[in-house]
Amino acid sequence: MSAVAKTERSTASPVLVETSRALPLVSVTIAERTGAIEDPVGKEGLSRITNRLVRRTGNNLTSDVLDEQIDSLGAAIGVDVSQSSVGFHGTTIGRSLDAFADLLVGILSRPSLSEEEFGKLKRETLAELLEGRDHDRELGQQWFRRRMFEGHPYGRPVSGTRATITALTRDDVAQHYRLTACRENLVFAFAGDIDRERAENIASRIASALPEGKARVDTVPEPTMKPGRRLLIVDKPERTQTQILIGCLGTHPQDDDHLALHVGNTIFGGTFTARLMNEVRSKRGWSYGAYSSLPYDRHRRGFSLWTFPKASDAAPCVALEIELLEKWVADGVTAKELGWAQRYLTRSHAFAVDTASKRVGQAFDEELYGLPPGYHSEYIASVQAMTLDEVNRAIQKRITPENLMITVVGTAKDIEGGIKDAIPNLAETKTVPFDLEV
Repeated sequence: MSAVAKTERSTASPVLVETSRALPLVSVTIAERTGAIEDPVGKEGLSRITNRLVRRTGNNLTSDVLDEQIDSLGAAIGVDVSQSSVGFHGTTIGRSLDAFADLLVGILSRPSLSEEEFGKLKRETLAELLEGRDHDRELGQQWFRRRMFEGHPYGRPVSGTRATITALTRDDVAQHYRLTACRENLVFAFAGDIDRERAENIASRIASALPEGKARVDTVPEPTMKPGRRLLIVDKPERTQTQILIGCLGTHPQDDDHLALHVGNTIFGGTFTARLMNEVRSKRGWSYGAYSSLPYDRHRRGFSLWTFPKASDAAPCVALEIELLEKWVADGVTAKELGWAQRYLTRSHAFAVDTASKRVGQAFDEELYGLPPGYHSEYIASVQAMTLDEVNRAIQKRITPENLMITVVGTAKDIEGGIKDAIPNLAETKTVPFDLEV
């Protein structure tokens, strides 16, 4: 195993490497420093459909021929698009690495972006959006983000909507590709059966095949949240179960109390034995799962609770969750809970670094999301040094029970009245049909 390091090459593209000879496999990730936040208003989904089209028409080949070439190398290539980045992820056996690198050069630098394949991809995307309406959890998450980050790029859907995808043209895609596919916009990560010199050579070949340009500058403002407790009912007929999300703005890794809030969240709802799970599932049996999450990104994201009780339990469940939040903020956590969380996080951290891909992935996140230096390498020491006062101050400072976004997917006529009554000091209520296009 080698230490992960960053090397700046003439292409200005950082190259991260984690060597492991355990298996004759190499994983490669090539990321662009920006993602769906680049989508113009009214063209949501453009980044995702552009980069999926690049993957399917690379090297001026058809999708079938390209897939055959990838398979012949014992390899796989996928692409994912988030708000803040685009990542091409590939894995190959070591003996095919040079040919695989040639293929990556062709995919990223010579996509045909064919009109025929673009049409297929639009139809597939529209079908995916339609199918997504059948997944209540996904539906709830989408609406929660839309309302939590209303007016901010984080509130816009990465996949787009049926209206925006239908309106996209191949010219839109070609222009977006030219805007973002430049060497200055890339970050490389290699893991597995590869050394630094070879990784840097491959990165240089790929970067050099792309045109020079300007590194994308993230000018997105920090999100804000409307005051008060706001309720959104996503009305879906004939639902016997609900999906409930409750949250507020969270934290950013650059905040000096970010890790303290992470520890506090572990105690509140971050594990199967946390407070939230104990109260909602173990004591009352209202929901099979009850969790809280605190993701990070280049900008502040949302802190949220997620439960999925049956419709008749939705109102008391919402009331309980708000009560638990208020108590968590008012009273904080105990020394016993802190000690347990420190032991849990220290021991479980081994699973976050047990492969070369995971280790290089941590350095990759630091590079892409602007995490503080040593965010991952000093994680255990920082958790173990955390004090009770630091954790409780972070909870009180960052979590705002008086300002909450509450989203419930269910049948409105069965649940709306009870849920409204269950939320003290409710400032706003809105009901939308589940199939509403935004």
